[in-house]
Amino acid sequence: MICCLNPHCTQPNHATLSAACPTCGNPLERRLRGRYRPLKLIGRGGFGRTYFALDADRLNTRCVIKQFAPQTQGTKSFLKAVQLFEQEAVRLHELGEHPQIPTLLAYFEQNKYLYLVQQMIQGRTLYQEIAAQAAYSEGSLRQLLEDLLPVLHFIHQHGVIHRDITPSNIIRRKIDQKPVLIDFGVAKQFSEAIRYEPGTRIGTEGYAPIEQLRSGQAYPASDLYSLGATCLHLLTGCKPEDLYSPQEGRWLWQEHLQKQGRTIHPGLAVVLNCMTKDLVSERYQTAQDVLDDLQRLPKLEGAVPGWVSHQSDQSLFAGLDRPPISGPGQSAGLVMPTTALPSMAEPPSDASGPKSGPVSSRVSGQTSGKPASGPPKPVSNGPRPRPPTRPPISGVGWQSLATLKGHQSWVTALAFSTQQPVLVSGSLDDSVRIWNWQTGDLLHTLKGHARGVNAVAIDRRGQLLVSCGDDATVKVWHLSDGSLRHTLKGHLRDVNAIALGSGGNLVASASEDGTLKLWNLSQGTLLKTLPGSAGMLKTVALAEADQRIVSGGLDNTVRIWDAQSATTLRVLTGHTNTVNQVAVSPDGRLIASASKDRTVRLWNLAAGTLLHTLQGHTQEVNTVAFFPDGQRLVSGSSDGTLRFWSSQDGALKTTLSAHINPVHQVAVQEGGNVLATASADKTIKLWQWQG
Repeated sequence: MICCLNPHCTQPNHATLSAACPTCGNPLERRLRGRYRPLKLIGRGGFGRTYFALDADRLNTRCVIKQFAPQTQGTKSFLKAVQLFEQEAVRLHELGEHPQIPTLLAYFEQNKYLYLVQQMIQGRTLYQEIAAQAAYSEGSLRQLLEDLLPVLHFIHQHGVIHRDITPSNIIRRKIDQKPVLIDFGVAKQFSEAIRYEPGTRIGTEGYAPIEQLRSGQAYPASDLYSLGATCLHLLTGCKPEDLYSPQEGRWLWQEHLQKQGRTIHPGLAVVLNCMTKDLVSERYQTAQDVLDDLQRLPKLEGAVPGWVSHQSDQSLFAGLDRPPISGPGQSAGLVMPTTALPSMAEPPSDASGPKSGPVSSRVSGQTSGKPASGPPKPVSNGPRPRPPTRPPISGVGWQSLATLKGHQSWVTALAFSTQQPVLVSGSLDDSVRIWNWQTGDLLHTLKGHARGVNAVAIDRRGQLLVSCGDDATVKVWHLSDGSLRHTLKGHLRDVNAIALGSGGNLVASASEDGTLKLWNLSQGTLLKTLPGSAGMLKTVALAEADQRIVSGGLDNTVRIWDAQSATTLRVLTGHTNTVNQVAVSPDGRLIASASKDRTVRLWNLAAGTLLHTLQGHTQEVNTVAFFPDGQRLVSGSSDGTLRFWSSQDGALKTTLSAHINPVHQVAVQEGGNVLATASADKTIKLWQWQG
């Protein structure tokens, strides 16, 4: 099958091997730029056509080709169209690093037409969703906002306004159900002073705000208006033009809901109304403002898998001392309690959203959630039961306890709490999840990172959770209620690792920008930056009462730093490839380093000498951890196995086939008899020693 690229052809789709189009007689272009094979026309407009194609250089990967072929040339409209098309290519190139924005693959001219090739997003647009099914529930709408607002925050941070957010320009990606923002053809930078000639419509009627339709001016608040109008369409099933009364000058969407016998939380109604104010000055000004107010609303239990309802005076850990899940067929992380939706009573005063316009000021990167008012509820000190996902295999050794499912991408980070039966995980799906590892229940999902999460850590008091990610930030959360306390900014690239100090108030972070940074945990302030001299850093640990910092990265070395003077004390050489992770033994004497060279090396921290090289993994070693007794350590590899070693002589004790896919992280619970492993298979597995 081949498609005719003549923009005037009335029937371009053909199942033919001929050299010319049977409809218009134009030669058929079998491969654009020698690699892109156009198969089917899938869209058309005033400026050109869109085709489904295969990329021969990428194993026939599916892609989308946009052809620029306006009907008029040489006019101001034509020149503006050229500018918009070229602008879309530039924007996609700049923004395509975000996982919810299509990646630009190519931009070129051929046969006097311009072509733009981009990643094909498989799925349905939200317009197709609403046409095929009932209107969105409140829970579905809130989830959509929580998924899309970080994308808007990202593009606005890059100085770009989308200008045409509609249900047709949002695709729900089939593979992970994430909404993807498409069609940046009318996007513009803040700094550009573009004025469109009269009659040129930018945006879509009903979704575009008045300032955009009248004068072509647009702001971040304009995108928020369009997203709000999109939400009203999805919530009611009615198009925006049918929800607004020009005579009264107000929205009637709540009346439409009442006619359907439906209501939503008053706080969410305030948020939607604030997004869709006529005056720019009365709207939210940033996507983060909207997200902050959404996160202050009570969570809807049962609306989204894994969400639990909690009021401002409730601890997240209430009920941790209840018995574990039991009964046939109930596996941890899969079966959640069935509960009714919370009542629609008036929300507490701090969760009601803006009263007469957008929030005027906020602490940057900080939500308004109530901090923990004391330590979490203690749990019994008696024997801790395990989730009976299946009977343990008889015999001595590491046996499977449970498999926790819920993350939508690779799980890359794990940390046990020393105070509660809590396990925290981080994933490339941009989320942090908090689990009760005894019962397998998902307690909370934290969504604050704009990109993948690389590491998590919990302070010794069990009160604060720290995470870092590819969005170049470190975030500090209250573990008890999941509220965000600080967002630490300063790194220029992905933050790959964090370490908490023994004193409880120090955080070290390691970044792809080659620097180490030390932060005050309680205040959220930067204390010191250690200059990068070793290239991209992958891992960091603290030792000797936080006076020493241990790091590793792409230069194949382990470095020991003096925290006070910010100088390198020793450079430990021996690895022949990237150092992925370092760990310091509980007594502070040993360093273990896991490397892409398939080995783990044990070093004397004080002397900087190599003690043992641990060999056996058949692929790169991604993670290593000491047991609490310091006599043993465990490593995890891309070969899917865990290997257990003696730290005294480096001897291999046993091997456990943990995952089919790579093991990215291993964590040891304080008692030393429970392990957690995180994998590229999107799961977390719990293991218990039987013997």
